[in-house]
Amino acid sequence: MERALILRGALAGAVGGLLAFVFARIFAEPQISAAISYESGRDAAQDALDKAAGQAVPAMGPDIFSRTVQANVGIGVGMVFFGVAMGLLFAVTYTICLGRVGGVRARTLALLVAGGGLLSMYVVPFLKYPANPPAIGHEDTIRSRSVLYLTMTLAAVLLLIGAVLLGRWLQARLGTWNAALAAGAAYVVAVGIVMALLPSFGELAANVHTFGRHATETPLPLKDAQGRIVYPGFPADTLATFRIYSLLAQVILWGAIGLVFAPMAERVLTPPSAPEPARRDTAPASLR
Repeated sequence: MERALILRGALAGAVGGLLAFVFARIFAEPQISAAISYESGRDAAQDALDKAAGQAVPAMGPDIFSRTVQANVGIGVGMVFFGVAMGLLFAVTYTICLGRVGGVRARTLALLVAGGGLLSMYVVPFLKYPANPPAIGHEDTIRSRSVLYLTMTLAAVLLLIGAVLLGRWLQARLGTWNAALAAGAAYVVAVGIVMALLPSFGELAANVHTFGRHATETPLPLKDAQGRIVYPGFPADTLATFRIYSLLAQVILWGAIGLVFAPMAERVLTPPSAPEPARRDTAPASLR
């Protein structure tokens, strides 16, 4: 049974990844293209300023993959494989929760686990470290940003597990509804404490010095030596739209995992009904 559930989790994850890719290709990819165009234009403007100041300009290497490949094959394969990985993680979690969270139906449990995955794996980390398109984030803070994001994700997952265990422990004392409210409140408070302790990406960028000035996470207008703006700052609407579509893509991914997996899990967990035995004809021979 465990193997059947895990295989179905991988299938549900693949479906979710494919649907998320279609959504991202239609809505999020134009924002990525706009961010890359901004980055290229800003780099060209910065190179012009450096040449005018007599500074050496490093040569840019060729792209290994074209934008067409990145926007179609690259993001498509990446999201499908990511969906499969999340589907496997979802199925393992679902299998562990079976019989340990009370009398929850198979379909309901699938939706609850999917909702927990979305909350802990993306929504909570997103609130502290929202998704960024290209050109956002200083290159000197890539490693630190990766470590902080993984730390926030791990903390969100572990705290959610702790909240579930706390709710189960309080259930006999407070009842199901009050126990769920208390565990949820404890989760929110604990997540808030972790968010307050971890630095933001902007604080990391503020510690980086570029040409004698502090760097910023979101590029500000580029100015020449006389203080004139030669290239605008990063468009706020592009950044906001990209973040919204990134969040919606994850909602589609985890929603599809839960909705696709739920009926398959119910069929696996519900044993087939035994056929009704045929009645033997016991009537006397004279009445047949």
